[in-house]
Amino acid sequence: MTSDTSRAFGETVVPKKRRWLRVTLFVIILLALAGGVFAWKTGYILNKISQGNANIFRSIIKSLPGVEKKLAGENSGRINILLLGMRGENVVGGGLLADTIMVLSIHPKQNEEDSTRASLISIPRDFYVKVPGRDEQRKINAVYALGEERSHGGGGMEDMQKIVGEITGLTIPYAITLNFQGFKDLVNAVGGVVVHLDQPFEEGMQFRGLEKRCDGVRFTVFSGNYEEKRIQRKNGTYYANLKRYPLCFEKMTAQAVKELECGGDFKLPAGDNTLDGDKALCYARARYTTSDFDRARRQQEVIKLIKAKAMSAGTLTDFSKVNAILDTLGNNVSTNMEAWEMKLLFDLYQKIGDVQINQKVLEDSEEGLLYTPPQTKETGYILLPRGDTYERIQELFRNSLN
Repeated sequence: MTSDTSRAFGETVVPKKRRWLRVTLFVIILLALAGGVFAWKTGYILNKISQGNANIFRSIIKSLPGVEKKLAGENSGRINILLLGMRGENVVGGGLLADTIMVLSIHPKQNEEDSTRASLISIPRDFYVKVPGRDEQRKINAVYALGEERSHGGGGMEDMQKIVGEITGLTIPYAITLNFQGFKDLVNAVGGVVVHLDQPFEEGMQFRGLEKRCDGVRFTVFSGNYEEKRIQRKNGTYYANLKRYPLCFEKMTAQAVKELECGGDFKLPAGDNTLDGDKALCYARARYTTSDFDRARRQQEVIKLIKAKAMSAGTLTDFSKVNAILDTLGNNVSTNMEAWEMKLLFDLYQKIGDVQINQKVLEDSEEGLLYTPPQTKETGYILLPRGDTYERIQELFRNSLN
């Protein structure tokens, strides 16, 4: 039908240029709406996970243009953040025991001649410390749970910041907790991580459950461990083995074993392994057949891989992935940072880029800064600082960004 015929029937002919303008405006409006909803959701999530979100007035002030926004420690060239990992509140098996304890330190670039630097140092769960506010000593992984007993919804974080500050000699203004479910969801949200192994990896003991003396009937799967019945001196130390009893796991059907955590016997072959959230958590938790120090190194490795995937262009430009990350944070993360501080930290972390992070683990090797004292009934296996002071540990933290 010609344009003249169209006009004869009363139809309005819209020039192509105007049609394109309408389409463009429509797309812009849609994007603005989507951006507005996304910005609202981001703000909602950040406020949800912040234990400091009660100070709404300060957050509003900090969001205004022209108001100086800086993180604690930024002016002095060192921002310290305590990272804590645990099963999660109300989860069976020590839900609030902080079995992952790390200090992330960031030196933001100060001038053109300067460079951004970062360090990540792990503190073992068995470090024996004086509990803040109590006249008792416990393993450091119990401090968070005891703090929550004192003041639920913030006491655990406060006490962990205090004791880690004493150990490291650092001011620890910020703390972030992540539970197991959040860790799994975060790995899945970024599309999994690839771990390269030079040799096969296996954890066949930790996830099998309770060990008891082998009885030839129920507990028949030898674990490789022994129970030693020993003579005890009056001062509580042990000096002679009397008898060794082999320990076994309970005999189970193949189906029952599969239903155990990590399938009971967690294995990874040599080479590149793409890990989803469940496998990454098993890999990061395994320690029985290696050590808690090796576990800390694996945790640092996985965190580095998650950071690389989360900050990649492929993730930041994928709305569904970013949306999944936000949902994960909202449901499983807690922090004492306010929303505006989290936004600044995210911007700063993006600037780190591929900066080599100085990674360390406090350990009891010959070169390490910890030692293992004789076990007693009261303490069990614990770790103490060499020289029984924190001086060398504090020196390590002071120099970690150099």
